[in-house]
Amino acid sequence: MKTDFKKTMDVYRAPAGSFRVVDVPPMQYLAVEGQGDPNTSQAFSDAIATLYPVGYKLKFASKQQLDRDYVVMPLEAQWWADDMAEFTSRRNKAAWRWTALMMVPEWITREMFDSAVAKVADGEPPAALAQLRLETITEGRCVQTLHVGSFDDEAGVLERMHDEFIPDAGLQMTGKHHEIYLSDFRKVEPARLRTILRQPVLPA
Repeated sequence: MKTDFKKTMDVYRAPAGSFRVVDVPPMQYLAVEGQGDPNTSQAFSDAIATLYPVGYKLKFASKQQLDRDYVVMPLEAQWWADDMAEFTSRRNKAAWRWTALMMVPEWITREMFDSAVAKVADGEPPAALAQLRLETITEGRCVQTLHVGSFDDEAGVLERMHDEFIPDAGLQMTGKHHEIYLSDFRKVEPARLRTILRQPVLPA
């Protein structure tokens, strides 16, 4: 059986048009950090081009070595800026900082990761391979929603999340804004993109 974590994990579900509070367990990711406009930044393209080959090497290793097959997870990213208004309202992409992510199962070990990186390096290694790391991220309680449409249309949704729903629920923001790209933005037209928007929170 092939596990699809998008279907088996509740935290990969979100309603469109409303907000939901979820408790996200500690999760393991492949991660590459950078900064700048994702539409024009070579670093962001390099990060994506690094995550996928290592992600697939790990999937195959898991199937062959552990007899545990799974669907390679979609691209995710954490976003922040020194002034978060640059992200949420002004959308000044040049000021953005990011960590491009791909979730991998908790049974993927450091040894499996090192082996996958070495195998990818044997070919034509992607530009960001030396920056790739395996890390566990603990977000805990979060508010999330499903945004359908262009990334540039997120601002209004984020303002409602940050300025209305979160304080009205007796919560306050903590941590980094997190996006999960259920659609491949390299292939899907902007109006049809499906993106989970997630914000870690704490009691106010």
